[in-house]
This record gives sequence, structure tokens and C-alpha cells, in this order.
Amino acid sequence: MSNNIKVDDKLIADLSRLAKLKFDEESSEKMKSDLKTILGFVDRLSEVDTEGIEPLVYMSEEVNVLRADEISNEVSQENALKNAPQKDSDYFKVPTILKK
Repeated sequence: MSNNIKVDDKLIADLSRLAKLKFDEESSEKMKSDLKTILGFVDRLSEVDTEGIEPLVYMSEEVNVLRADEISNEVSQENALKNAPQKDSDYFKVPTILKK
């Protein structure tokens, strides 16, 4: 590996502490093996010739179709309150959360 990262028990212990994870010895060995594999894949990316290739800003050529932000009355007040568990003539009733 040319990444100069030494994957050892100390690295796994440091990463698990930072990630607030705990591994038994078997899981720690598995993580060490998996991390070596991942770093190997990353190393292979350095072998790819990217000369003359522009970096991607977006992963696809699709463009969002946005509507104009216009005020409209889509749902009547009566329909909005129809299925409310609790209501008071024109308003939804909700439990008090903050007390003064």
C-alpha cells in the first residue's frame, strides 16, 4: 500500500474511540482487514489517468424543474381541519409544550 497509513490495533482503537464504537478482538481484526481492503481500493484510484477530465459538480445531467413560488389556497380551512384530532372553530389545538 502506498497510502503510508499503518493499519494496526492502535489505529483501530483510535478510530473506534472517535466513532464511539466498541469492538471485541474478533471484530477489531475484521475491521482492520476491512480497512486495509478499503485503503487498497482508494490506492487503485491513484492509478487512473485523469488528465484532461473535468471534475464533476453533479452526478447526472438531470436538471430540477422548479415551479414559481406563488401563493395559492390549495386546501380550504374546512378541509384542513376536517381530520384534526382537536380543533377550536378555526384552529388546530395542540398540547402546550413550553410553560412560562
